[in-house]
Amino acid sequence: MLALLCICVLVRSCFALWPQPEHFDRGSSTLWLSPDVQLIHEFSPGSKSVFAWPWYGAQQIIGTSENTTSSNDREFATTLLQSAFDRMKYDIFNRSFVPQKFYPRDVQFEPALDVRRQYIQRIVIEEDSRHAKRTARRSDKSEAYELKISNDGAVLIKISSPRGGLYALQTFSQLFFAHSASSLGSYTSYAPLLIRDSPAFEHRGLNLDIARNWIPPKDVMRTIEAMAANKLNRLHLHAADSQAWPIEIPARPELASKGAYSKAQIWSVGDLEAVQLHGTEFGVDVFLEIDLPGHTASVGNAYPHLVTAKDVPWPDYALEPPSGQLRLNSSDVPLFIEDVLNDLLSRTSKHVSLFHLGGDEVNMNSYSLDPTVGSSSYETLRPLVQAFISHVISIATAHSLTVILWEEMVLDWKLDLPENVIIQTWRDSHDKALDLILDNGYRTLFGSNSHWYLDCGHGWFVDPEPSNPDSPVKPPYLDHCSPYKNWRQVYAYDPLAGVRQDKRHLVLGGEAHLWGELTDSVNLDFMLWPRLAAAAEVMWSGPGKQPSEDTTRRLAEMRERLVMRGIGAGVVQMEWCLRHKGGCTQ
Repeated sequence: MLALLCICVLVRSCFALWPQPEHFDRGSSTLWLSPDVQLIHEFSPGSKSVFAWPWYGAQQIIGTSENTTSSNDREFATTLLQSAFDRMKYDIFNRSFVPQKFYPRDVQFEPALDVRRQYIQRIVIEEDSRHAKRTARRSDKSEAYELKISNDGAVLIKISSPRGGLYALQTFSQLFFAHSASSLGSYTSYAPLLIRDSPAFEHRGLNLDIARNWIPPKDVMRTIEAMAANKLNRLHLHAADSQAWPIEIPARPELASKGAYSKAQIWSVGDLEAVQLHGTEFGVDVFLEIDLPGHTASVGNAYPHLVTAKDVPWPDYALEPPSGQLRLNSSDVPLFIEDVLNDLLSRTSKHVSLFHLGGDEVNMNSYSLDPTVGSSSYETLRPLVQAFISHVISIATAHSLTVILWEEMVLDWKLDLPENVIIQTWRDSHDKALDLILDNGYRTLFGSNSHWYLDCGHGWFVDPEPSNPDSPVKPPYLDHCSPYKNWRQVYAYDPLAGVRQDKRHLVLGGEAHLWGELTDSVNLDFMLWPRLAAAAEVMWSGPGKQPSEDTTRRLAEMRERLVMRGIGAGVVQMEWCLRHKGGCTQ
């Protein structure tokens, strides 16, 4: 009897959902998932809202509407959820793990196999738009869900939209483990269970640089799947930069054919659409950043007359080589921008409502070499930058897209911008960029380089010049944003610290950043995981918590699940510490 009690305590101590739900109650009874488990998707007769979601190139279900749910909408929702259910079922039966490393050696932590098993035979998803009004803690209620599991194996999921169903099924899959002595199925020891959950922020993202080093679409798709497992919902692709332009633009084909590193390193139109559709299927909106007017030297490979300060010594004209920016007062540049963006945005807007136009790190010195400007003074450049950015915003708006810009356009250039733009902050928290943007009344995204720059601490891409005794590249060869941001540093980030309560509604969420100077498809997983998972919990469960042993153990379990899904995630904790709870605290 005492041994049985110990087993229950150990099993209960391993309840390790990631990100942590808003509310949960659980028991300690064991249930097994039937190999023949079925999904039942029901619509409440009283449901009035429809949720518009791009699906196979058409705007379908997921923004609000007053119309009664149509049969086509219901068919879409059921198809989406059935696909997610099939993935969940595959993961539970083929990718669950035996959690032996979370217990001392020789401790019996698994349920006995010689007793009658209680099976979960079906999962009922009840979709009712009114459900969110009772459960969600934020104004965006479409992602809320409730999950209830009874001792007899009955499972009921309540959602207000298909997106909430995706998250509920991700949570459900985390409840199950493989048994070391059985190939007959997977079990959970948490029945009865009640979870009520919704996100703290509506925008929970990753900014991934696919320009500086080649990252093929298949690796981005794998990243999307891991993001979905952590309830992240925005993938921001930094799609072009001075080093390379890997995105095919049929209206300007030479951009990629001459601007990419090679013809084998180009994202075709089909590649981009496939990635966006993959994101839709997993509940991750994939949107692009074309950084303008800076970071555009690669344009000059195809169109040298559009770029200034190209092929000059870079340190005075750019933060990174090669130098080169779009000219600010050339009549050819606006036509080029229209061709590129009308081509690109007409395609991407079928799948997502966001476009990032960049606007960071504009080098003023470059425009002293611009024959259409001939000056590096702020007074001369500001109205030209204003006209340039206003033009780009007008193009994006014509495609019904919401524009995101980097913070410099407000804080440094002090541009007049439409009220509906979103400003993304990135500079150190001590710079108070977030507070300053909020004081200007803009909606904003957080992601300080002091906590959420995942590329930092790996060294610099710049080599020392042997003939230069004053070279800034010196031992220990640190990069500009060292030190390395370990997962605890990522988790401890509190972007709302000091933000007034009356301004917090303008904070839409945030993004962790992985710039690509020292990342390619080989080390991509290691650079992202498990640190991106730590950021995901901040954005889903809310900031303000310090990492603890419980955090470590829960994240370590998520890491095991990612590894089982083919993600090369780094180690969270030494196995001895996981096996000896309390043994590695100080």
